[in-house]
Amino acid sequence: MPLLAILRHDLRTLWASWLVRLWLAGAAVLTLLLVAGNWAQLQTAPLVASLLVPFLIFPWFLVVIVLGVTPVSGARAEALADGILSRPVTRWEYLLASWAARVLTVLGVFLAVIAPAVLIVTLARRPVPEDDVTLYGVLASLAVVGLVLIFLVSMGFLLGTLLRGPLLAVVVLVFVWYPISLILNVFSLEEFSPISLNQAIPTLLRQPWSTPQTKAPEEPVTFDFGATVDRMNDFASYFSEGPPGPKPEPKPEAEPGFFERDVYQDFSLTRVVLGYGLPTLAALGLAALGFCLRDL
Repeated sequence: MPLLAILRHDLRTLWASWLVRLWLAGAAVLTLLLVAGNWAQLQTAPLVASLLVPFLIFPWFLVVIVLGVTPVSGARAEALADGILSRPVTRWEYLLASWAARVLTVLGVFLAVIAPAVLIVTLARRPVPEDDVTLYGVLASLAVVGLVLIFLVSMGFLLGTLLRGPLLAVVVLVFVWYPISLILNVFSLEEFSPISLNQAIPTLLRQPWSTPQTKAPEEPVTFDFGATVDRMNDFASYFSEGPPGPKPEPKPEAEPGFFERDVYQDFSLTRVVLGYGLPTLAALGLAALGFCLRDL
């Protein structure tokens, strides 16, 4: 009863807040602009992946982090002390209900905006070559992005509990998580970096429900130093125009686009679920432990 009461109260409070309403309106407008601007340029898989960029990379992950930080930090944590100490509401019930309310709100905004856009893009006839997007790929992609959003909410919970100051927690999470994502993207680790995951979404969208079990010949494992250097140069290009010295001769072949990377052909949904699911459980557990041990 107390858990459900807190959950309903937080859901009503969140959906009545201007932050969630403006986020819903802004996400809908940005998604509409992305669909209209790429309607005749991109195939279905890259277009759907481009719609997920604001949620995985920028800017909506900031809103998700802010929503995750607020319940257990700042003035709100001080105001709920009397309620926890004088009423039959345990700390873990309050924490779990607040976390669930924010997860449901984040997923509700995400699905309310993305689901209609994905249906329109996948079912409409557009002036581009047809793409072999599958129903399994669409459902798996939405589930994976939802898991990343839950992970961000849980990380906000954890830092909000440990640091207590909401602004400090948001700043620390942004300035730590985003550089780590950029570094992991250099090595194409889609199970840890949302940037790499976004690049791998077209591959996931084209995967069928089941693939034939064909045993490929084993190849010796080698370390491609040149490919690693190229990825480090790509990472450095985020911060500068390029390394000093003479520029290399232009290649005759066109460079692959952001969503045209062959390196993600061995995409594994299991690795991605474990890569984001286990840290989510760990963050939620540590947040509950820290919140139960702290003085109110």
